[in-house]
Amino acid sequence: MISEEEVNARIAEIAAQINEDYKGEEIVAIGILRGGVYFCTELTKRITVPVILDFMEASSYGAATSSSGQVNITKDLIEDIAGRHVIVVEDIIDTGRTLSLLLDNLRARKPKSLKLCTLLDKPERRIVQVPVDYNGFVIPNKFVIGYGMDYAQKYRNLPYIGVVEGE
Repeated sequence: MISEEEVNARIAEIAAQINEDYKGEEIVAIGILRGGVYFCTELTKRITVPVILDFMEASSYGAATSSSGQVNITKDLIEDIAGRHVIVVEDIIDTGRTLSLLLDNLRARKPKSLKLCTLLDKPERRIVQVPVDYNGFVIPNKFVIGYGMDYAQKYRNLPYIGVVEGE
């Protein structure tokens, strides 16, 4: 769906915009595990302003197939984000449910600013609106793999974005 060259070029563009937006500032980039780790590391390698890297893992599903409406943080931040510029870095935004709850949780920690950066956005799947500040690609409602996104925990390591046929 999206070649390795296209992904790399777009990540460089997003990093350049972040560098411009935060000139003279320090940011905390929060990668959302597991899928967001690939995009987050590639993005932060291209950021030239001071950047602190941290990770979170969260779920609102538990053992169910639909969101519980409450976010369960399975790996929390090490860094204190109070009074700091924070950018949440996600691989893909789908329904927006879990991410919306996670952003509420982070807002309660009183960051100076809180922005959202995603590699992929599927707006036609959105149930809960979330503000996307930095967007790599808007994609159709297809099951995608690569660059952190998986199918049964496989294919995350593909350097491009592919589509699982028959899904």
